[in-house]
Amino acid sequence: MKTRTEYDSMGPIEVPKEAWWGAQTERSRQNFKIGGEKMPPELLRALVLVKKMAAVANQRTGKLAAEKALAIQHAADLLLKGENWDEFPLVVWQTGSGTQSNMNANEVIAHLASQKDLTVHPNDDVNMSQSSNDVFPTALHIAGTFAIERTLLPAIHEMVSVLKELEEKNQHVIKIGRTHLQDATPVTFAQEVSGWRSSLEHNATMLANSLTELRQLAIGGTAVGTGLNASKAYERAFIEALNEETGIHFVGESNKFHALANRDAVVYVSGALKALAVNCMKMANDIRWLASGPRSGLGEITLPANEPGSSIMPGKVNPTQCEALAMVAVQVMGNDTAIGVAASQGNFELNVYLPLIAFDLLQSIRLLTDALHSFSDKCLKGLVVNEDRMADLLEQSLMLVTALNTHIGYDKGAEIAKKAFNEGTTLKDSALSLGYVTEEEYENWVRPEKMIGENVDDYL
Repeated sequence: MKTRTEYDSMGPIEVPKEAWWGAQTERSRQNFKIGGEKMPPELLRALVLVKKMAAVANQRTGKLAAEKALAIQHAADLLLKGENWDEFPLVVWQTGSGTQSNMNANEVIAHLASQKDLTVHPNDDVNMSQSSNDVFPTALHIAGTFAIERTLLPAIHEMVSVLKELEEKNQHVIKIGRTHLQDATPVTFAQEVSGWRSSLEHNATMLANSLTELRQLAIGGTAVGTGLNASKAYERAFIEALNEETGIHFVGESNKFHALANRDAVVYVSGALKALAVNCMKMANDIRWLASGPRSGLGEITLPANEPGSSIMPGKVNPTQCEALAMVAVQVMGNDTAIGVAASQGNFELNVYLPLIAFDLLQSIRLLTDALHSFSDKCLKGLVVNEDRMADLLEQSLMLVTALNTHIGYDKGAEIAKKAFNEGTTLKDSALSLGYVTEEEYENWVRPEKMIGENVDDYL
């Protein structure tokens, strides 16, 4: 491999000849051959965007010559269009401040911005008014905001719409409810679906609320929170330019010492992501149970047959989308734990677990986004309700006896249910043989359509 010699404060180092990065990126590439997890692309884009906004702010405040500022902005725009992201080779497992990835961005942009008659320096120009310690948290917050607003929330809203359609189609379908995995009183399938739908609506609200914290940025704090080498005018210009560029209302964190050392905003967001994962797990498991069978389980619904389910059992179809969504949920819960532990390790003026936090947060958002799209398209949209099976199970349920409680009392109702169970008879036969109700009374009182909520008051 052909190389060229690059220099930094530690001296010379050989860099691949065609690479856009410089000495500091190469030192990190050689010193941290750990795992294969690269910095998330969402974070890299945010880093480049930070560099563009910094150039704008430094130009507006008179610190950076227009020629250099425009060259940096042009270079950043080329990268943001998707060109040459392989020029960012660094792994997550590097310095805990993310300094090497910050320098990677500085070096690549400086390379692109420099021309025959113009030299752009990665530190003096691209990193002007900045420190890795305020840049990386700022990029993390921007990347998280973009990912949630532009990808995850739309995926949630899409699934909510699919579930609403499923509700509307099944208002009339009465089935047995279940608590403790045991028969309970009747519900409609629409009501059951509404619980899943409402949980996602709550999750969307939680995430939207958490973004209030995530939109507060560390930029302007520089190395330790004092703002050394960065003016207040620069911070204001940066935020103004960023909001113009993105259409999102970001603000500067009022206390930069908190902004650099604490990652509680990310913990808050991750908690909302975990809540979404928990609800997704619940929904996936409900659907997996309802589809169990097809002949020896509940069999109340049938899932789309997307692929063969077994390498040995012909004709078997498995709830694969449920399993995939459940696995994503578990990963997100694990990521939340890792984020919480990492965020607790801010010592004095800086947290040094930032790459891990960024990787796990953005992975959680990406996985949930993809899994929700997949589950909506490949599972929910093709779900078939087996009305006859639901009706059969409803008719067989002993818990319909609950309708008699207000007429004959709990104890007599329990006696009827136990007799029916022990003798293998119907509730009606048991009730009539005990003499607690007449046939007319039973027919008037034990009516599932009057036990599902909407008509309960009239029934009573």
